[in-house]
Amino acid sequence: MPEGTYKIHVPATSANIGPGFDVCGIALGLSLDLIVTVPAQSNADSLERDPVITYTGLDSANVPLSPYKNLLTRVALYVLRSHGKEFPRGVSVAAHNEIPFGRGLGSSGAAVIAGVLLGDLLGDLGLDTERLLDFALMVERHPDNVTAALVGGFVGSYLKELAPKDLEAASVPLAEVLPEFPPDAGPDWGKEPPVAPNGIGHYVRFGWAREIKAIAVMPRFELATAKARGVLPNEYSRKDVIFNLQRLAVLTTALARSPPDPELIYEAMKDRLHQPYRVPLIPGLDKIISLSPQSNPGLCGICLSGAGPTILALATENHEGIARDIERIFAEHNVECDFKVLEIDTKGSWVEKQA
Repeated sequence: MPEGTYKIHVPATSANIGPGFDVCGIALGLSLDLIVTVPAQSNADSLERDPVITYTGLDSANVPLSPYKNLLTRVALYVLRSHGKEFPRGVSVAAHNEIPFGRGLGSSGAAVIAGVLLGDLLGDLGLDTERLLDFALMVERHPDNVTAALVGGFVGSYLKELAPKDLEAASVPLAEVLPEFPPDAGPDWGKEPPVAPNGIGHYVRFGWAREIKAIAVMPRFELATAKARGVLPNEYSRKDVIFNLQRLAVLTTALARSPPDPELIYEAMKDRLHQPYRVPLIPGLDKIISLSPQSNPGLCGICLSGAGPTILALATENHEGIARDIERIFAEHNVECDFKVLEIDTKGSWVEKQA
């Protein structure tokens, strides 16, 4: 049992990245951090079995602190029970969050990755990156956010077409992986979960020009992913699919070139698969994504971050000026917002022993 104090770091993410709908993700310089204390189990017999969770930072008042209701500890327990293990006695988890909930910056994906890493740590499982991703994808079925959070940088990912026996396991309802809990949920909850098959998701890391930083402009309202997905059509025209594929093929190389070509990147970040349909959900979105390098020097590209409502702008300079222009457009629609200029997190998630 890995007794001691550990830190788990998981970055925020932005998914979709213009034409890369459900494909591309970027890890950003905001994070969810856990300080995990595991006492010596020989001295823990009299301690409570359930982990004690504390939570500080953004949206901390909205987070359940029961280990059977909190997302990250539920995911950790899923990983542990998939290996025939339980929470060790006396564990404490102090979480500090910098990622706003429901804003398109991967807050739930970060919690899932933190939970997978916590389960791996507490069970002393030694899972490799690919296996960690398998368990994350059993909970978060879209690989773009969780992959970027796990490995860092600018990534593309896909779900593998599995053999029938594995496909059945990988497509089990989420309710069977993390079943809904009763009000008095306790240690007997979710005793025999379905184990993740091997090789659900695959990914590649793209290059990133060091001159480009991300500007996250975050409106002060939440937009549920389910609602944002609900406005999308079930079918697309061939013309629109080709439009996105052409730009995505260019974008994955263009963002790696130094010095960056703003005109090339700007055109390559246009999208016809999700952003046009989400305009009614985000006041001012159509005007915001029409900002260009000509009107805003330093701007390389602009898009929704994930399902929104956060706007992600990529720029080499004039970061605050670009953010202020986006803020002004939101203000025309009586939407308050905040912004941060962020580095790209190239390291991804990590676990480090503190003491």
